[in-house]
Amino acid sequence: MKVLIVDDERPARDRLQQILAEEDGYKVVGEAGNGREALALAARLKPDIVLLDIRMPGMEGVETAHHLNAMEPPPAVVFTTAYDEYAIEAFEARAIGYVLKPVRRARLTAALDHAARFARSALSEAAAEANLGRQRKHVCAYAQGQLKLIPVTKIGCFRADQKYVSVDHDSGQDLIDDSLKSLEAEFGNRFVRIHRSALIAVDHIDRIEKDAEGKSRVILRDDSHVEDKELIISRRHVTEVRRRLKES
Repeated sequence: MKVLIVDDERPARDRLQQILAEEDGYKVVGEAGNGREALALAARLKPDIVLLDIRMPGMEGVETAHHLNAMEPPPAVVFTTAYDEYAIEAFEARAIGYVLKPVRRARLTAALDHAARFARSALSEAAAEANLGRQRKHVCAYAQGQLKLIPVTKIGCFRADQKYVSVDHDSGQDLIDDSLKSLEAEFGNRFVRIHRSALIAVDHIDRIEKDAEGKSRVILRDDSHVEDKELIISRRHVTEVRRRLKES
C-alpha cells in the first residue's frame, strides 16, 4: 500500500515514517508539509492512503481531504489529530479513520488496516459536529489526472450542468462534482440562489431590473467572472435576492 504522509511538523512526519518503515505491506511514497503540496503529490503519486494532519497552516486537513476525495480513485484518508473527545466521537460515528497524537504504533497500524474511503457528506457532518467545520477556501476540478484548485473569492457563478456543476471564475470555466445544494449550504453567505439551477456571488451583482416581459433579472457587474451578464431570477427567489443585495 502506497502511503503519503502530510504534516507541517518534521518530527511528526519522521515518527510516522519510522513506524511504517518497520511494518510490512506499506511503502511511504512521499511527504508533504501542507495541503497544497499534498494535493500536488497525491495527483502525481496516486497513494492508496494519506496520513493527514488536521491542523496545518494555509489549507487545513479537512479541506485537503475534501479535495483528495475528488480524485479518481480517491485515496483513503487517516487523520492524525490531537483533538478532543467530540472530534473523535464524530469521526468514529462515520467510520472516518483517525490516529491520536502522539502516534502509537499499534493504533496507527490498526487505523491503516481499517482505512476506508468515506463520503464527502460524512466528512462535512463530522467536521461540523467536532467544531472543525470551516468553509473551504477553494473548490476543485479534477479532470484528465489534473487537480485544479479554484479560489472561492474568484468565482462568480455556480450553475447546474447536467450531472455536474459549472463554475464561472476569473480564469475561465470548469466542471466540478459538488451539487448546487451542498454548495449553497457551504457558501450561502457569499452566494445567493437566483433559480433552481444557479447560484450567483452576491458581490458580483450590480442591480436587479425587470425586462419588457416583466421578468426580474440580475445585472452583473462588468468585472464579474460570468460570461452572461444578465440572468433571469425565478419568481420565488426575487425577494431573497433583493434582501441579500440590500444587505451587501
